[in-house]
Amino acid sequence: MLEIDGSAGGGQIVRTALSLSALSGTAVRIENVRGDRPTPGLRPQHLAAVEATAALCSATVEGGEVESETLVFRPEEVASDDVSVDVGTAGSVALVFDTLLPLAVALDDPATVTVTGGTDTKWAPLVSYLERVKLPLLAEIGLDAEVTVGSRGFYPAGGGRATLTLRPSSLSPLSLTDRGALRRVEVYSTATEELADAEVAERQAGAVAEELDADASVGTEAVSVEADSTGSSILLVAVYENSRAGFSALGEAGKPSEEVAAEAVEAFHRFHEGAAVVDQHLADQSMVFLALGGGQVLAPEVTDHVETNRAVIEAFGYDLAVSDGDGGVLLEA
Repeated sequence: MLEIDGSAGGGQIVRTALSLSALSGTAVRIENVRGDRPTPGLRPQHLAAVEATAALCSATVEGGEVESETLVFRPEEVASDDVSVDVGTAGSVALVFDTLLPLAVALDDPATVTVTGGTDTKWAPLVSYLERVKLPLLAEIGLDAEVTVGSRGFYPAGGGRATLTLRPSSLSPLSLTDRGALRRVEVYSTATEELADAEVAERQAGAVAEELDADASVGTEAVSVEADSTGSSILLVAVYENSRAGFSALGEAGKPSEEVAAEAVEAFHRFHEGAAVVDQHLADQSMVFLALGGGQVLAPEVTDHVETNRAVIEAFGYDLAVSDGDGGVLLEA
């Protein structure tokens, strides 16, 4: 059994270990789960990832409960199934899906996973980021997956619902070292129906378009949605010749729509002024796919997630180099 120290690196250690354990058939024991966090141990979104992954590989699990600081995961063979899990909070649906995406390479038939929880939440990519940034890039190397959003879930109630469909896939190497010229910016603005009279979704989108008018061709989409909690979000997708990157922000009570827009625009400008080819989310989330299929990715910087994720990947026997690149950090396998 492979033993991993989870004391530094948060939930990414759990997600990567689950993915690679399921694919390799290697049992894994994670001690000190999220030990450096204010609330250590498994949180509901991590437990949902454990449950969904276990369902797809008939794994036996020890320590599969909220606040558990030790997790033992013994997988069998990955197989197709229709799985449903409920995070039970506004914990991230996108991060549950992130755990499952690599399993497509082991499938013989399609599998579907429906998760209820937070689709638009703090400290995690929006589900729309997965749909509009990550999956289009991974499709180019052979990953056959799609996300369908049934309803949105904001903090604190969650209650959003989305379905991930995975189809049998084989991966070619990632090649994300030159993003090319900026072609356009796509803006997706969402607000719950009770904010419609204040035109929150439209104001968020309009403020982004106004800020970026001189930088690129900008297309906007503003929608009102039903949700259990009031909220809004914005996703800015920068589409380059050879890549794409995403930048998001969430609305809060008392936070003007224009401030939400400015937050996403500022993140885009920081990225665009550099040479990195992928944004911070995809930097660490691409690493499992690098390990499985090889290739190179130019990331903005070496974050704690990159370092701890690399350690987990190498514990499973993969080689992953991290070195200074031309205007960023080169991840290579």
